[in-house]
Amino acid sequence: MSLTRAASVTSCSAADGQLPYTLLSKVPLGADSNSCLLRFALPPERQSLGEDPTLPTCLKVLHPNGTDEAGAPKLLEKSYSPVSHPAKKGEVELLVKAYKPRPGGGVGAYICDLEAGDTMHATLKSKRVMHGDAQVLRRWSNIGLVGGGTGVAPLIQIARLVLSDPDEGARVKMLSINRYEQDILMRKELDALAAEHPDRFEVAYSLTSPPAGWGSHTGRGSPEMVRATLPPPASADGSTMIFVCGTDGFVEMWGGPVGRAPKKADGSKGAKIQGPLTGLLAAAGFDPSEVFKY
Repeated sequence: MSLTRAASVTSCSAADGQLPYTLLSKVPLGADSNSCLLRFALPPERQSLGEDPTLPTCLKVLHPNGTDEAGAPKLLEKSYSPVSHPAKKGEVELLVKAYKPRPGGGVGAYICDLEAGDTMHATLKSKRVMHGDAQVLRRWSNIGLVGGGTGVAPLIQIARLVLSDPDEGARVKMLSINRYEQDILMRKELDALAAEHPDRFEVAYSLTSPPAGWGSHTGRGSPEMVRATLPPPASADGSTMIFVCGTDGFVEMWGGPVGRAPKKADGSKGAKIQGPLTGLLAAAGFDPSEVFKY
């Protein structure tokens, strides 16, 4: 481990709730290889990441970024939903994009710059409540997943969670939207899930810059794409849920902007607020109770 990385590790290690995750392997993904699939060993304190293996999980990764005027370490932080199943023993997998450095950013680049044997520190976030309940299993009959780029990460975790449960019968339809065909992240894994669960899982792909001969969907979204790739609205009985994840602009186009409550007393961000349902899903007739925006 380099001196820089070693210093980064020790500067994070004393804070409450922060635990070390050691990188086991890293696979570059995407046309420009600026996204990575990273496999980390769990801290000794945990056999699996999920305290409740039936609920989706999320990690807040901490990136040391210099010191403040008092000499205390400054930390940047960013939340990542693993693509691995919450009950996976001893390991967790993250899909991370290394965005170009910008003010207040750089966590993705920091993670993707790690090498096998390096350690990052992260906290396990509290359970995510979706329309009044954190539970996902045996809650809906039809689930739609719409992801732009690395926005597929939490959706892959949901798909794996639902499809692996022997008492779950929900049908899942997933739409992954990218620029180039080479940018389709974890395509092999998604196609394998579809082959393993042909009666319960379908995956579709759309490209905004398709190659000649591309035979699937094109564009960032349209009413026709909604009808072709997602389960229909069913607000009368609450049997359908659509999850949307991507950039702010992507989520706004599909379901409307996500707001935030006022900052907390300690200066940290307020909780996300779903806000009104607009965009493609509203136009397609979905009820706000049928859509959850990450």
